[in-house]
Amino acid sequence: MRLLIAFALVLGLAGLAYLAGRARGNRMVTAAGGRIGVVHSRPVYHGAYVAVLALAPALIVLAGWGIVGEGLIEGQVLGSLSAAERPAPGNDSEALMNEVRGLVNGDLPQAFNPLAPRLAPVYAAARSNGDMLAGAMAVALLAMGGLWGWSRLRPDFRARNRVETQVRALLLIASIVAILTTFGIVLSLIFESIRFFQLVSPVEFLTGLAWSPQTAIRADQVGSTGAFGAVPLFWGTIFIGAIIAMAVAIPLGLMSAIYLTQYADPRLRKWLKPILELLAGVPTVVYGFFAALTIAPLVRSFAVSLGMTDASSDSALAAGLVMGVMIIPFVSSMADDALAAVPRAMRDGSLAMGATPSETVKKVMVPAALPGIMGGVLLAVSRAIGETMIVVMAAGLAANLTANPFSSVTTVTTQIVALLTGDQEFDSAKTLSAFALGLVLFVMTLILNIYALAVVKRYREAYE
Repeated sequence: MRLLIAFALVLGLAGLAYLAGRARGNRMVTAAGGRIGVVHSRPVYHGAYVAVLALAPALIVLAGWGIVGEGLIEGQVLGSLSAAERPAPGNDSEALMNEVRGLVNGDLPQAFNPLAPRLAPVYAAARSNGDMLAGAMAVALLAMGGLWGWSRLRPDFRARNRVETQVRALLLIASIVAILTTFGIVLSLIFESIRFFQLVSPVEFLTGLAWSPQTAIRADQVGSTGAFGAVPLFWGTIFIGAIIAMAVAIPLGLMSAIYLTQYADPRLRKWLKPILELLAGVPTVVYGFFAALTIAPLVRSFAVSLGMTDASSDSALAAGLVMGVMIIPFVSSMADDALAAVPRAMRDGSLAMGATPSETVKKVMVPAALPGIMGGVLLAVSRAIGETMIVVMAAGLAANLTANPFSSVTTVTTQIVALLTGDQEFDSAKTLSAFALGLVLFVMTLILNIYALAVVKRYREAYE
């Protein structure tokens, strides 16, 4: 809490530094009498320069304390114990500190470890002192940076150039963080997948037809070896996300885009397009509820009417239909942009040659916009195969290798959730298989995204 107060105080003082810098810039403009070129930068840049110099070091201190502070406090708290009382490093010390934090935060009414009540006041005092020290240091650095920046302001000072340089540096840092995050995700997946493939053959994983990762603790228990053939999961992902969902999303999305761009009145389009795009903002768990409570029973009733008395209440068709509805805005938006980017001269030329509007759409507009439409479809497929909640709630968890849309199937993302739910040990093939599945899914979506972006890039080059 004290750290949050210090953060709010720092932001408030940075705002005051901005106002002080801008006020000095206004005074310089007033003293110049409005003559052009006397004051290099506008007052807003003077204020921004002072605010950045004040805010940057303070935020660095607060961020650094937020990263390393808990470790320092934990070392101080455990160091207050005698050598005989001190728990072993690792799980024991972490469990003790979790109880101490729970007591201090009020999350635990009482602790199981008798040392926790004794360490709670020590932890609270250490955290309080550390937060106050970090906050005081941040405020001091903010004042020093702000005063130094304010003292540098002069009519010929190039505040705008400095601010633009600082903004470029901030954007570069943001880009580096995004890139490093991506590398971290990839490396973690690769590292854990290598551990999994040391226990299970990659050939079995990529070509096996049976998925049953329920390994047992003792060798005499049933399922002690497990089965890690992931082909049923890959097929379920493709069957639901790339076949059924796309069979719904592509026609509806493309036809809605054609209507909105070629036939709809501009006033009607102004209302219909935002309403259609609202589908993209609906949480996937809501789609999952809709699929489980409404679509799945209707699909099963339809299957029973066809004579399939053993139809499952969880089916690939129910999940795929709802997922297709969820994907419609992605396909429609990309197709809309692609059709709108086709030069109007092509449409007018087709109409001038005597073609009807429908013939113009079929033989001119859609073929010309096809690369952009295909790029949108591929991006939508990558979005669909990564969906989890709808499949969990409507398609089930059974890893069946079947082409029957009325059967229960599962996908890669659903199995990853199931494998990593609850208390798991990260040294068993069952848990590590989730990382191998994630790596395969990452490669699949990466290939689709790269291909889609290449198609869109080629399309843009054709009409720019």
